Amino acid sequence: MGLAVLALTTGIAASPLAKAAAPQLDLPSPGTCPVDPRFEKHDFRAMWIASVANIDWPSRPGLSAGAQQAELRSWLDLAVRNNFNAVVLQVRPAADAIWPSPFEPWSIWLTGKQGQDPGYDPLGFAVDEAHKRNLDLHAWFNPYRVSMNGKLKKLAPSHPARAHPDWVVRKDGKLYYNPGIPEVREFVTNAIMDAVARYDIDGVHFDDYFYPYPGSGRPFRDAKAFAAYGGAYSSKANWRRANIDALIKGLHDRINAVKPWVQFGVSPFAVWRNDSTHEEGSQTRAGIETFDDLYADTRLWVREGWIDYVAPQIYWTRGFKIARYGTIARWWAREVAAAAALGHNVGLYIGEATYRAGTKGDPQWRKRLELSHHLAVTSGIPEVVGNIYFSAKDVLADRRGTTTALVQRWYSRPALLPVVGDSQGSAPQEVTSVSRNGASLNWTGSDPSATSYAIYRVPGSSPGACDLADARNLIATVRRTGEALSWTDPGKVSADPAHLVTYVVTAVDRSGRESAAAVARG
Repeated sequence: MGLAVLALTTGIAASPLAKAAAPQLDLPSPGTCPVDPRFEKHDFRAMWIASVANIDWPSRPGLSAGAQQAELRSWLDLAVRNNFNAVVLQVRPAADAIWPSPFEPWSIWLTGKQGQDPGYDPLGFAVDEAHKRNLDLHAWFNPYRVSMNGKLKKLAPSHPARAHPDWVVRKDGKLYYNPGIPEVREFVTNAIMDAVARYDIDGVHFDDYFYPYPGSGRPFRDAKAFAAYGGAYSSKANWRRANIDALIKGLHDRINAVKPWVQFGVSPFAVWRNDSTHEEGSQTRAGIETFDDLYADTRLWVREGWIDYVAPQIYWTRGFKIARYGTIARWWAREVAAAAALGHNVGLYIGEATYRAGTKGDPQWRKRLELSHHLAVTSGIPEVVGNIYFSAKDVLADRRGTTTALVQRWYSRPALLPVVGDSQGSAPQEVTSVSRNGASLNWTGSDPSATSYAIYRVPGSSPGACDLADARNLIATVRRTGEALSWTDPGKVSADPAHLVTYVVTAVDRSGRESAAAVARG
């Protein structure tokens, strides 16, 4: 495929809407050009926007529809200012929904009353507003949490948990669906697939909650379900893991059958197992192990390609002896590399504890550059292709300038999405009918597989392939809104011939694949 390139000399008069022929220029093959790790070209950058307990959005229950929408726009604008390219929005915080779900009631965190219509469709609004800004929206679902308190009667009368109390387990003052009941697994999958089918979301996202954390140490009471459904397993632990495996594998298959371009990702507690527990575990001494305590075999999901990306929550510093940041990042990189050897292109993003950055207590977190240093570590780990920050309010807080330092060092340019997952396909066709009028660019993109366009500004009049190898010359990305597209450089236009630049427009599909290059000189 060719990549259409639009070249424009700034400050030089041009015929309005002059058509540009586009001589060919191939994008460089990986590894053939020097690249600067500060300007990663394909890099997933996102923040979690949590709705549970009104952590991020809405800021409190009961706001008007207009106020909720204004707040959400503000969060999306924050993502754009930081050169993020995605947000992870919590849409099913506790067996309820922020869209008109036929399966579950409206979320209590919207209006203060579970089941009450907020007066608009928050998920539909969020998808539209994110895509206007060329942000991907990953919809974040909690699969099994039913309530943050332990009383069924406090749920909306229409809540499925009240109709099926046998599905519910109480533990440590909260209610959970029992993962060991097949009807529960089918119900949860159907509830999630309703959002997948009806909305143009870019991803389905789980965090670290499967079986609940040990907490008080009181047992999760599922003996009856084990007696009914666990006969094929040698232990309750193996049965529990099989239940979670079945949810992950089944949801993966359902998503791929309907919308294979929708990514499925999981952000687990970072430690699968310590090496003292399993010889292939990480060199850590964590008190919680996902495999043993949450019954989530996250390594298996990576190796089997049941998820498109994994985002371990490495919520510790580089010097935390029990679980060092770099040690865990490299362990996951090894697992992702093993999956690649088996033919599965699983993306590795790192979940970052922005909520700890700049806070008192741990002197390491107090340091302004701790988060920035995390990216310095992962810049030397090629399998790491992104980061997600918890959470939006902490990104905004920018305590001690931690966010500012991170963005200035690593996110000074936009970035395209990394190519992850096992989806097949080729890069979109080049844009055509390139034209210019001063610093305004116009082009036609007729390939429907292109969802956005990347715009480069290259010094001089003869860009080479290596000028497009990283993001140092990438200045904007634009969402596809039809076949005719336009963009105007907001930067200062110079008439000085010594400061001539060439503009390049490329087509990018929703999987991050970019078409090859061609140049039209102005």
